[in-house]
Amino acid sequence: MEQLINYLLQFGQLNQKQIDLIETRASEKLLSKNEYFSEAGKIARQIAFVKEGVLMICYYNNKGEETVHHFICEDHFVVDLESFNHKILSMIYIRAVTDCKLITFTFEDWHELATTIIDWNAIVNKITVKTLLDKVHMVQPMVMLDAKTKYLNFLKNFPNLANRIPLIYLASYLGITPTSLSRIRRNIR
Repeated sequence: MEQLINYLLQFGQLNQKQIDLIETRASEKLLSKNEYFSEAGKIARQIAFVKEGVLMICYYNNKGEETVHHFICEDHFVVDLESFNHKILSMIYIRAVTDCKLITFTFEDWHELATTIIDWNAIVNKITVKTLLDKVHMVQPMVMLDAKTKYLNFLKNFPNLANRIPLIYLASYLGITPTSLSRIRRNIR
């Protein structure tokens, strides 16, 4: 729980009573590799802080092919925010790439934190803005780059993820075939 509290404190102040409330509303959850945290066609009922492991946001096209949108690792929140906040059906899948340890909150517990802790919404807004900016900085350069440069940028920006993600998911994220990625990796060595 300390990991979550330290993360939250980067975005605002919390007193001990507020920290205690957060800890009473949180639950620890283990998610096995390939298990879904959230699925398309269902309402997202929980938000999670990733304590350990890697998850991916993905979807399936009309041919049934899986496309990886991005990865979420330790010290980040994961949720389909629109589905969670508005109780609408999700359009994405959130699946564990590795075994994961999560700290989860139900919608009701999250809402209670928002109505009880004065600065909670400000903290959440700062986290949301940071997350969105991180995504923009991650995705924007990828559009114009060749496959090799995309892979090298991924290695530079996410050195701790490269060996934790199966080749097929990394290739999907980079928008290339697994064969192309294998060739690129072989030529870099």
